[in-house]
Amino acid sequence: MLYDAFEVQADLAEQTRAWGRILHDAVSPWTQAGFREPATWWSAGARMMMRAGLTFSRPPYGIDSVQVGNRNVPVIEEPVFATPFGTLLRFRKDIASEQPKVLVVAPMSGHFATLLRGTVRTLLPDHDVYITDWHNARDVPLSAGRFGFDDYVDHLVQFLETMGEGSHIVAVCQPAVQALAAAAVMAQSRNPAAPRSMTLMAGPVDCRISPTSVNQLAISKPIEWFEQNLIATVPRRHKGAGRQVYPGFVQVSAFVSMNAKRHMQGHADLFWHLANGETDKARAIENFYDEYFAVLDLAAEFYLETVKMVFQDYTLAKNELTYRGSPLDMRAIRRTALMTVEGERDDICAVGQTMAAHDLCTSLPPHMKSHHLQAGVGHYGVFSGRKWETQTYPLVRNFIQSHS
Repeated sequence: MLYDAFEVQADLAEQTRAWGRILHDAVSPWTQAGFREPATWWSAGARMMMRAGLTFSRPPYGIDSVQVGNRNVPVIEEPVFATPFGTLLRFRKDIASEQPKVLVVAPMSGHFATLLRGTVRTLLPDHDVYITDWHNARDVPLSAGRFGFDDYVDHLVQFLETMGEGSHIVAVCQPAVQALAAAAVMAQSRNPAAPRSMTLMAGPVDCRISPTSVNQLAISKPIEWFEQNLIATVPRRHKGAGRQVYPGFVQVSAFVSMNAKRHMQGHADLFWHLANGETDKARAIENFYDEYFAVLDLAAEFYLETVKMVFQDYTLAKNELTYRGSPLDMRAIRRTALMTVEGERDDICAVGQTMAAHDLCTSLPPHMKSHHLQAGVGHYGVFSGRKWETQTYPLVRNFIQSHS
């Protein structure tokens, strides 16, 4: 019923967008002729109508080239390995010199991996960058099977094996947990493709430390409540019909409600920028919401297992994590260097939660460990924006290079 109700709203949003396009076309001759109010107000309102609702397809990364040294180098997106649930995507550059291979592990939390395009763009001049390009679970047929916590870890292992020896991991937010698990799995099996380093950024390794509102919500209800109230069945009109999912629209709605005033003001600002002809300012807001409102459904088993293991039972924090039914000991990690990065003002993953990884990886000597607390940034500022580019990234780059 949850998904069916949303589909009704989605159909209404499509009609709103259609009426918006009609209104925009009708008003355009007046605005192009130089008429001001109320024509510009009608035009801005039409543009707002054309943006109604959410989208469910991955936006483009839009990284066509990058500056390497003193020349501009084309970038080509190259799918290297794929499963029904995700693609190992490489941003290939045609350069002579060999660069450290880096797997950017994107969160599976309601948005597409394109949320990290800024992270990728910053890494690209100095690294051979790959990303976990996760697929929308509502488009994965039931015949593809389940996708749970262990399956996520399997994907990371497979991706690293495909990339080959000498690779590095940069895991952003939620997959810091799975990155640690994958490193331990590969260490215990002496897998030669085990990463040389892993950089964990704003990830929930130990949610008992300074719990945020997100953490408190997870422990306020039993896991059965999450299953009964937040899990939906994909409707028949989609390829994944019948699959149980945690819908992306639920996650995005929760994010919006956490900062409702900010988002209301953002849309008000967008309207007035459009009405006043402030194209650059309007485009910046539109670009943000194009990404923010592109949503991805999660397989129900992955979502529920993550809530239970990471946010309720603290299985990783207690070093009690299992993989395929067998104990997984973080102390097995001896050859993968560890860097953790946190944001001073992070209200999603509090200070100390990611740094806790150092207390788990006790077999690593001090010279293979590093931690950085970035002053003045919230959650997204850890991996995007000016301070990421100018202050945090140089430290991450040096860490990777020192362990290559």
